[in-house]
Amino acid sequence: MSVRESDASRWEGLFADLEAQAAALGQADADAELADLVRSRVGELRLYDRLRAAWGQSIALTVCGAGRVDGVLREAGVDWLLLADAYRREVLVPAAAVTSVAGLGPHSLTPGSEGHVAARLTLRWALRRITRDRSPVAVTLTDGGQLFGTPDRVGADFLDLAEHPADQPRRATAVRGIRAIPLAALALLRRA
Repeated sequence: MSVRESDASRWEGLFADLEAQAAALGQADADAELADLVRSRVGELRLYDRLRAAWGQSIALTVCGAGRVDGVLREAGVDWLLLADAYRREVLVPAAAVTSVAGLGPHSLTPGSEGHVAARLTLRWALRRITRDRSPVAVTLTDGGQLFGTPDRVGADFLDLAEHPADQPRRATAVRGIRAIPLAALALLRRA
């Protein structure tokens, strides 16, 4: 091998090494960009997006004042969840009272994909549905207190509950009084 061929080989090796380093740096930059993009997307997810991907699945909630609540996720709104418990009773839980959720899979739905109408179905909307049905409920408060009765009306930040014994329908003779409950104090409502 001549000196000239030896120099050419060295240069080719040097250029090949530089190209490999540049490719590795380019790949590292692309990997870092992808990781930043993934973190950014995950940062946009709401608990609601995680829950929407779990509709129809069994989950376990930890709820202030109520402890563990198990059930099948039937519906969810931006600030509430509706479960069916082991006895198939509906349990409405304000998202603000939830301290953790177990049983969610790895998937989420895209933030904002619920549509404009579903985005407006708030806790007050869900409570008004129950009020319209005149369903008796057991109410658990975030301090652990329990109340029984029938929701009468839903205001901007409260629920009026006509208190009566759990085993009696809402009749004037059974109602012991009307109690206003701040929505922030609701841990869950279970249809009786």
